[in-house]
Amino acid sequence: MLDFADVLRLVHPAIAVTVVFPIIGMVLRMAWLTRERRLKVAGEGKSIIPPGVGQDHLKLGRWLAGAVVGVELLGITRPMFSKIAKDQLWNTDPFKFILILLMYVVTIGSLVMLYRVQKKLWRGIFATLCGAALVVLSLQDGIYRRDNEWFVSHFYFGVTATLLMIFSLAIIQDIYQDRSQRWRIAHAALNSVAVLLFIAQGVTGTRDLLEIPLSWQESHVYQCDFVNKKCPEPAPQK
Repeated sequence: MLDFADVLRLVHPAIAVTVVFPIIGMVLRMAWLTRERRLKVAGEGKSIIPPGVGQDHLKLGRWLAGAVVGVELLGITRPMFSKIAKDQLWNTDPFKFILILLMYVVTIGSLVMLYRVQKKLWRGIFATLCGAALVVLSLQDGIYRRDNEWFVSHFYFGVTATLLMIFSLAIIQDIYQDRSQRWRIAHAALNSVAVLLFIAQGVTGTRDLLEIPLSWQESHVYQCDFVNKKCPEPAPQK
C-alpha cells in the first residue's frame, strides 16, 4: 500500500508522462512541418503547409522548456526535503538550508526573466543563473543519482536535458536573427540530443521506479547486498 510519501514520488513521473512527453511530441511534429515548409518555399516558392506552423513550434517550444524545468524541480524537491526534514537541516546547518531556499528563488526567478528579456547579454546571464542554480539544487543530499553508473543515470540524463532546454530558450532570438543559419543548426543538433535523452528518460525512469523501495520497505531493502543480489535471512519465528 502506498503511503503519502510514496504518492508524492509519483507526482514527478505522472506530470512527465501526462504533460511533458505529449508536448515533446507536438514540438517534434511542428519542427518537422516547419522544416518541410522552409524547404518547399526555398525550392518551389510555395507550400501547402500553413505559415503559422513556425509560430506554433516556437510557442510549444517555449512551453516545453518551462515544463521540463518544472518537472526537474518536482523530481528533486521531494527527496531533498525529505532528507532536510530527517536531518533537521534548519537547526544543524541553517546556512545551507537558507542557501537551498535561495537557489529555488534564483532558479524560478531567472527562468521567468529569461522569458521576458530580449537583449542577448541578459538572456545569457539569466540562462546561466537558472542552469547553475538548478545544478546546485540537483546535487544536494537525498536525491537518487546513481553516481556509480552515471552513464545510464535517469538523474544525469534529466539534468542534461533540462540544461539543453534552458539553452534553447536563451537562443530563440539568435535563431531568428542569424542569417548564416548557424544558430538554427546548433539548435537542431542540440535538441536532437535532447530528444534522445528524453527517450532514455522514459526507460531509466521506469527502471528507477522499480528499484526505489516504498517508504515502509526502505529499512528492510537497504539491508540487502545489491552487488551480490542477496538479502539477510528473516529472523526465525518463535
